[in-house]
Amino acid sequence: MDEFATQLSFFFSAHNDLFEEVAKFRAARRLWARLMKERFGAQDTRSMTLRFHTQTAGSTLTAQQPENNVIRVAVQALAAILGGTQSLHTNSMDEALWLPTEKSVRMALRTQQILAHESGAADSVDPLGGSYLVEYLTDEIEKRVLEYLARIDKMGGALAAIENGFIQNEIQEAAYRYQKALENGEQTLVGVNAYQVEEHIPMEGLQMDGELERAECIRLAELRQRRDNQRASELLARVETTAHGSENLVPLFIECVEAGLTLGEISDALRQAWGEYVAPEWG
Repeated sequence: MDEFATQLSFFFSAHNDLFEEVAKFRAARRLWARLMKERFGAQDTRSMTLRFHTQTAGSTLTAQQPENNVIRVAVQALAAILGGTQSLHTNSMDEALWLPTEKSVRMALRTQQILAHESGAADSVDPLGGSYLVEYLTDEIEKRVLEYLARIDKMGGALAAIENGFIQNEIQEAAYRYQKALENGEQTLVGVNAYQVEEHIPMEGLQMDGELERAECIRLAELRQRRDNQRASELLARVETTAHGSENLVPLFIECVEAGLTLGEISDALRQAWGEYVAPEWG
């Protein structure tokens, strides 16, 4: 376990409920240490250390009153910092409308920099530790996660839970409950189901330069012209054949890339072998 677990890291999303999100990250850190030590027998303390990157939740951003998203992102980023994240990405305020503009990207970056250099939030390892509310929420989240893990173990593990549709169903149910709460007013989303205004959004969307697309098409054509296309075809055939077995595909992927094959071509070969994933119904 300790030969590889020290290299593991995680990717989390931060949402709007400040204290619940802080507790979520704290519970994750505590659970990881506990599971690695007690369930998997890790000896190296680095194996028990939860390293994680956090991205503010794009799904929480609204097309209505998009400037409000600056505040949402700031709250989410603050929660991640208070919860102990080692790496952070802040979304841009206009991502619910279009690809972010340079101005909105810079504002997202400045949000992160102000939190890092002006707020003092990152000066303590666990600044909310000892808070009655945060400790209670941390304990409650940890308890409920352990209940989830027990259910998944009973099904035969994570792979079985994916294959029988349980994981996908839980995600869909959570999304449905949230949307229902918005529509019946149990959950307030500023500018969407409360505090609405008639508005013209005074923002300019990102304008893509068509020349970039043309230049990339030329680049791709030149790549296919100068590579050994016979070898490329042979490698794609090997990908498709190997995908039907149990051999490790990663060395073959590296060989394909070094031979000038594109991600799209490799993916198409895998689609020929495996088809496309369709989430099963739970039931």
